[in-house]
Amino acid sequence: MLKKIMLVLGAILVLIQFIRPERNTSNDLTYDVHKKYPGPYYVQGILGKACNDCHSNKTEYPWYANVQPVAWMLANHVNDGKRHLNFSNFTSMRIAIQNHKFEEVIEVLDEGEMPLPSYTWLGRHPEAKLTSEEKTALIDWARMSMDSIKAQYPADSLVMPKRPGPPPGK
Repeated sequence: MLKKIMLVLGAILVLIQFIRPERNTSNDLTYDVHKKYPGPYYVQGILGKACNDCHSNKTEYPWYANVQPVAWMLANHVNDGKRHLNFSNFTSMRIAIQNHKFEEVIEVLDEGEMPLPSYTWLGRHPEAKLTSEEKTALIDWARMSMDSIKAQYPADSLVMPKRPGPPPGK
């Protein structure tokens, strides 16, 4: 019985290798954050090594991304990261949202929430572990970008749109 179970599991593992998620490799930079908020060159380098795999349209995949079900988990992780913040599509968002995203960048760096510990577990992506100087550089860039936004746009355009609430009486 155990032999049959192992054969079925082995067959399933082989078959799922042919079901691959779409890869995040378009590298479309039409609305890239650096087109409008360039900042210092080293900031682009920090974003490239610590943020862009999950927060841009270009992911550098490790070898184990070719193995299922790991590739599915990575695809889900990247899609979730891009849903929260995508530097490649940054300037396509409303200006209030751009400003808010810079606030969020500052917040997650201040609170040590990014990069995610799961991204650097077991020695993976050691270059993504940010030094205090690198965090400060990213925070300074985000603040500088917010200052630029505030200087160019009226204050009422920076107000985040209200989310629709539940219908009255609910």
